[in-house]
Amino acid sequence: MKFVRLGDIDVTRIGLGTNRLTKTPDHVAFVRAAVAAGVQMIDTAYSYQGGQSEETIGEALSPFPEGCVVATKGGNSGSGRPEVLRAELEKSLQRLRTDSISLHYLHRVDPKIPIEESLGLIKEYQDQGKVRHIGISEVDIGQIKRAREVVPIAAVQNHYNLSERKYEEVVDYCAAEGIVFVPFFPLRGDGGPALIEIAERHGATTRQITLAWLLRRSPAMLPIPGTLSLDHVKENLAALEIELTDAEFEALR
Repeated sequence: MKFVRLGDIDVTRIGLGTNRLTKTPDHVAFVRAAVAAGVQMIDTAYSYQGGQSEETIGEALSPFPEGCVVATKGGNSGSGRPEVLRAELEKSLQRLRTDSISLHYLHRVDPKIPIEESLGLIKEYQDQGKVRHIGISEVDIGQIKRAREVVPIAAVQNHYNLSERKYEEVVDYCAAEGIVFVPFFPLRGDGGPALIEIAERHGATTRQITLAWLLRRSPAMLPIPGTLSLDHVKENLAALEIELTDAEFEALR
C-alpha cells in the first residue's frame, strides 16, 4: 500500500522532513524537485532554522500544488499558551504564503497548559478555514484521547524507528483509529547485521530497508526522512516498492 488517508487526502507514504532547510536558491529548487519526484508530505515547523524552513517552502511551492500536504507545527517555544500559538500560527501562514495550512500540529504538549486549551486555539483556526487538519506530537494514548475530545486528530508525530520503540502502543492505536502515524528520525535506528544482510538480498540500501520495515510495521505509517539531497529523496521513495518477507520483518523487529 503506497498511500495513506490523511483526513480527506490520499498521501504517498514517504514524506520529507525539512528541519535543515534554509532560504537559499538551491534549497528552493530542491523543494520543488522533491515534489516533482513524488513527495506529497512536506514536514516543517515554526521553529525550524529560525523560520527559514517555512519561508523556503512558501517560496518554492505557493500556491501549493493539488494533493501536496505541507505540515507545520507550533508551540515548541516553551509554551502552549493560546496567545503564543496564535502568534506562531499567524507567522506560519505568512511564511508559507498560504491562507490555509494543510496540517498543523501542536509541536509539544505544555505541562503547564491543559492540552484542551492549546488545541482549542488551533480549532479556532480550523473553524475559520485557516487550518485544514490538526495533529499532535510526542504524545501517549491518553493524551491523544483527550485531544480527540476537542478536535478530530488526523496525525500523530512521535519519535519512532528500529531502535526507538517507546510508542509501539501508540502506533497500533493510530492504525485502529484511522490516524496517520508520522515517525520522526525514522532512519536513526540501528538494525544491526540483519539490516545489512536484508539490504544486500534486496539489492537495496539500508535506508530503504529501514523505511520498508516501517511501512510494513503499520498501514498508518508515514515516515518523513529529512534530507537536502534529491538523490536521497528518490532513494527514499523507491522504498515504497520493497516488500519484506515475514521472516525479514521479524528479524528486524
